[in-house]
Amino acid sequence: MRQEPIHRRKLSHEVVERLLFRIENGEIAPGDPLPSERELMETYQVGRPAIREALQALERWGIVTITHGERARLVVPTAGNLLAQVQEGARHLLRSEPHSLDHLKDARLFLETGMARLAAQRASPEGIATLRAKLDDQREALSHLEDFLDLDMAFHRQIAHLSGNPIFPAIIEAMFGWLAAFYRSLVRAPGAEQLTLAEHERILAAIAAHDPDAADAAMRDHLTRANDLYRRFTAPTEDQLQ
Repeated sequence: MRQEPIHRRKLSHEVVERLLFRIENGEIAPGDPLPSERELMETYQVGRPAIREALQALERWGIVTITHGERARLVVPTAGNLLAQVQEGARHLLRSEPHSLDHLKDARLFLETGMARLAAQRASPEGIATLRAKLDDQREALSHLEDFLDLDMAFHRQIAHLSGNPIFPAIIEAMFGWLAAFYRSLVRAPGAEQLTLAEHERILAAIAAHDPDAADAAMRDHLTRANDLYRRFTAPTEDQLQ
C-alpha cells in the first residue's frame, strides 16, 4: 500500500487559519484593527516572520489593509475591493493569452446587455435624468478626447447603477480597468465619437421608455459595433505585414 507523505505546514499558514477563524466568528469586525504583531506573536507563540507572512497573505486576498506604522485593519467588504485584487492578474492574462481579450469582450456584452435590460425595468425618473446629464456632458466634450473617454465610461457606469444591483457597478468598473487599452483605442478612433453619441442616445431612449427589449438591442448593437470597430482600427496594414 502506497503511503502519502505528511507535509509539514508553514507556521504562517496556521496563523492565517486562526485569524480567519476569529474574523469569521465576529471577534474582529470589518474596519477594526487586528492585534499588534507583538500581541499575535505572544498569542500564537511564533516569530515575527510568520506573523508578517500571514498578514501579507491576508492583504493579498483583500481581507486586511496594511499601512506602515499602523496595525493591520480588517477591510470593510465590498465587491469593488474583491475585484480590485484580481486586476493585475487579469491584465497579465490579457497580455499573455491571445484569445482572452475576445472572451472578456463577450463577457462584457453579456453583462452590459443584461444591465441595460434591468435599467429599463427599474430606472427612476431621477436616475434617467442623471443618465441624460452624462450623455450631455459627453457631447460637450467632443473637442477634449480625454474627457470624452472618461464621460463615455461614466455613461456606462450610470447604467450599471440604474440596474439596481450594487455588484454590477463594481464589475463594470473592474472591466474598464482590465480593458483599458482596448477601450481607449476604441473610443478615440477617428470618426467614432459621433457614432458613439448616437448609440448612447438610442440606449438612453430605450431605458427612458422602460423598454427592456429595445435597451438590450441598443446596447448589443453598440458593443458589437464597438468590437468590430476595434478590430478594424487595430488590424495590421499591408505595410506592417511586409
